[in-house]
Amino acid sequence: MSEKGWVLSKEQGAAGTGNNRYFDRELYEQILQASESWKSQLEGVERPWLCWNIHDNWCWLQQQLILESGWTPVIGWDPACNKCPPLVPGAIAIDFNAQLKLPLLWPHLPLEFAFLWAERLAFWHSDIVLSRRKMEKTVKIFNGIRDNEMSAVFSYGGLRNLLQVKDRRYWELLGCTTQGASRDQFEKGCGWFRHIADHINAPQDDAEQQRRKSISPEHGAGILYWKKHYNGKVHAIRESWLKEEHFSVNSVPNYIKAESKSEEMEINFDLEFIAQQLGISDLLMA
Repeated sequence: MSEKGWVLSKEQGAAGTGNNRYFDRELYEQILQASESWKSQLEGVERPWLCWNIHDNWCWLQQQLILESGWTPVIGWDPACNKCPPLVPGAIAIDFNAQLKLPLLWPHLPLEFAFLWAERLAFWHSDIVLSRRKMEKTVKIFNGIRDNEMSAVFSYGGLRNLLQVKDRRYWELLGCTTQGASRDQFEKGCGWFRHIADHINAPQDDAEQQRRKSISPEHGAGILYWKKHYNGKVHAIRESWLKEEHFSVNSVPNYIKAESKSEEMEINFDLEFIAQQLGISDLLMA
């Protein structure tokens, strides 16, 4: 994202990035209405997998992997960054912002409200691709998850924070949620959004507020909170297991910033080489 985009995400666009401090009942009511359209577009789809497009070629490769694994690619995008990419046969594009008209919309928002539009929803970052072997293992985990359960990547917050309990969280690098788990998290006020003390369903007593404010303010801290304090069932995926397949700002030395995330992926990573190393070159866009 450009510098302008980051400024927007901290100001008037913050609600769409998944930040409880900028989220209110009025926006929730709008999401309730918008989600009817999202749900209708998934009618008959048993295993949807959310992709968030930042680069057409990367998104295409992700779609191919998902389709090959027996799931259905569901494509979303941020209106400030890009548009609907080319779709593989069988993929479904949903403009999650068509009714909401938010200046920014990150995947955290449809993920937070998955219970409104999907019985089961897999998801991953836009900058991750897996080998077929790891896709097979991942899908086996996802297929075995029961309603009221979920799977996500557990993070210690990096080596520097290994002993800092407050920095631990689950995050949306790769995972799968269910309608029951997603709904329970929302009702308990501890889902994917940042700052769970400010969640519209968070208890307001002093002790609970203090406890919520003592944990990480980042996305996914609420999922760990749900597990610890509400007996939520989360099948953890090791962050280290995905180290070689996650291509982020921390993946290469001297990472070059650009005007958009799409440009950064183009500059810093050779997708053809990556696909070759993972044995999935045959799935690249022609």
